Amino acid sequence: MQTIDYRAANRDLLTPKPGKVELVKVPPMRYLMLDGKGDPNHSEEYHGSFAALYGLAYGLKFHYKKQENIDYNLLAIEGLWWTEPAGSFSMEQRENWLWTMMLSIPEFIPEPLIQTFGSELMRKKSIPQMEQVYTSWLEEGECFQIMHIGPYAAEPPTIQFLHSEIQSQGYTPRGKHHEIYLGDPRKSSPEKLKTILRQPVSSIQK
Repeated sequence: MQTIDYRAANRDLLTPKPGKVELVKVPPMRYLMLDGKGDPNHSEEYHGSFAALYGLAYGLKFHYKKQENIDYNLLAIEGLWWTEPAGSFSMEQRENWLWTMMLSIPEFIPEPLIQTFGSELMRKKSIPQMEQVYTSWLEEGECFQIMHIGPYAAEPPTIQFLHSEIQSQGYTPRGKHHEIYLGDPRKSSPEKLKTILRQPVSSIQK
């Protein structure tokens, strides 16, 4: 059986040190994605997105292991966060948050197979968000990132530190705020959750 270790291949992108901002070059990656809006703490759409993404991703993974003799590991759920207009993001007005939850998948999986598995899951399980899942590539390029350890609600000081380092090194933020959820809130206490906070940047200004 062929085994593909995506965690090892992306180790440099998934192991930032707490308290240290790092500049990384992120290659183009293919994702299952699902868009939504509102406070994630009170959104059925948000929580349903996890079931939809994991259900489809694991279905594809098991298919390749059984039918194609290829096994690979899945990476963590990730999220893009923003508001419109740009620059209006507020921790207090969460009802205005826009988000895209996503889970990376191998580039060799053909689109028709993804659509077939999505349709089968919609028939077998009651996951309304499944029909909203789509595939897309994300090309971020140069990014600054930092590891945040603790509750999601306690992220603002870490985000502020991240952006101050971006500015101090002569870069300009671009694109959407990106989070990678290494910790599982169902299994870990809030104080032990690990989240990578990532921000794409423009080239250094000289």
